[in-house]
Amino acid sequence: MTKVVFRKFKQGGDIIALFPEQVNNLMVGSYMHVGQHSDADYTGVIAATTPATESEYANLLAELKSIGYDDLQVMKRCKPKF
Repeated sequence: MTKVVFRKFKQGGDIIALFPEQVNNLMVGSYMHVGQHSDADYTGVIAATTPATESEYANLLAELKSIGYDDLQVMKRCKPKF
């Protein structure tokens, strides 16, 4: 299972998917509609966002599934394993 945390930016309202178990140099994997895959500062993103509701992240979840993420486990919160 791939753990994913969906968050909504306080400014702008964009939705981001964080992959807290995909760690690279104290950063975690992330995905957004624009920009797609990237590394993200987990703590910084958590501070700049609020939890996304199911209806808010539904489109991003569908996009992730369409590119091969078929084993996602949606989490409300999850600590990265640095």
